[in-house]
Amino acid sequence: MADKEPVVERHVAEEEGEDSSAAAAAAAGEEEDTGAQVAPIVRLEEVAVTTGEEDEESLVDMKAKLYRFDKDGNQWKERGTGTVKLLKHKENGKVRLVMRQAKTLKICANHLVISTTKMQEHAGSDKSCVWHAADFADGELKDEMFAIRFGSVENCKKFKDLVDEIAESLAKAEGESEEGSSAAGLLEKLSVSESKPEETAAKKESADAGKETETKTEATPAE
Repeated sequence: MADKEPVVERHVAEEEGEDSSAAAAAAAGEEEDTGAQVAPIVRLEEVAVTTGEEDEESLVDMKAKLYRFDKDGNQWKERGTGTVKLLKHKENGKVRLVMRQAKTLKICANHLVISTTKMQEHAGSDKSCVWHAADFADGELKDEMFAIRFGSVENCKKFKDLVDEIAESLAKAEGESEEGSSAAGLLEKLSVSESKPEETAAKKESADAGKETETKTEATPAE
């Protein structure tokens, strides 16, 4: 029995050596770079995504919850939670209010801030304000009444003050434009009125000259 034991140990050692060699060969095969390239079945092309805000600069960007007043049901309904922005166009200077829902990015408010836009504090909440607007979020112009709620009193005040400032600036510009148009019209009327006596005098001189010519013609004897 003592002579057979070394033979068994030798076989076990050989088997363990073979297993180690096989494992090393497998590892080497995994690390080996074959250089093969697999072409994709479907080739996807990059698509430029536009938001319509490329020509505008953001004056304010805040998180808020928007509501609209349902006239038929006589109640407030949630319009969406997301980001509200005031965007100023880089060329014409017009400012619009845009709000998108957080997850879907669906537009829930989209209208210009005009001279008659007036933000008012919502009764019972110093974090909310209400206003009327001709909104285009649904693809058609609708007269809507909105209420918006911010996370803090400071954000609500900042938003309200900025909208009021823009509206007042527009109202002032419109007033100056109307005054300028009125002044131009008045000057035009004055210039027309002042030119009438001169035109009348010129017409009179022309008529007198014509009569004098006729008189001389009549007085000349025929040959």
